[in-house]
Amino acid sequence: MDLIWDGLREAIHILGTGDNSVWSITLRSLLVSGSAVVISLVLGILGGAFLAFKDFRGRNILLSLVNTGMGLPPVAVGLIVAVILWRSGPLGQFRLIYTPAAMVIAQTIIAAPIVTGFTAAALRHLDPRLRTQLYALGASRMQMLWIVLWETKLPLMAAVMAGFGGAISEVGASMMVGGNLAGETRVLTTAVMLEVSRGDFPVAMALSIILLVLIFIVNAILTSVQQQEKM
Repeated sequence: MDLIWDGLREAIHILGTGDNSVWSITLRSLLVSGSAVVISLVLGILGGAFLAFKDFRGRNILLSLVNTGMGLPPVAVGLIVAVILWRSGPLGQFRLIYTPAAMVIAQTIIAAPIVTGFTAAALRHLDPRLRTQLYALGASRMQMLWIVLWETKLPLMAAVMAGFGGAISEVGASMMVGGNLAGETRVLTTAVMLEVSRGDFPVAMALSIILLVLIFIVNAILTSVQQQEKM
């Protein structure tokens, strides 16, 4: 219990003194994970709509791959992305390894299957007559997609929350492709790992508390919007 209280006091102290390095790490965490979630939404919504509306041979296999991807081990993702982005890898010429861009790529791979799976499930449960009626009224394919997505906005918000949580809380992939470089690629999760390795548990606990509060605030905002839409 003493360790927890020490962590709480340290977190309050860090936030109260306005530690620039901690605020920088927090902002970087938001930017990296936020970018990954935005990209995941674009890929996931398009992929989920394709899986929901198209019947083709191998669809169930593809859905199974998406569902498997929802539980991808971050360490495995980090290893694959690191090999691809490494200087001798297929994309090594772009020099993305150990940059925030590499972390965005890794976190996108982690979050995209989550958004795709949620989107496909939500759209498959819509009344199929809705699309027929929209087409009969002269709606284009993009207009139809926008309307059905609006009808499933509550499950999609859950997808955003799940995707953001999966992205910002992972550490293995970020460590592998980002390198945990101070002032460049260090985020809250990798900073916690660093402080634990140093044996500075109060600071590690403080950073963990800041991470949890950050996730809570984002989810609280999305949940509030979600509940208002139900009214």
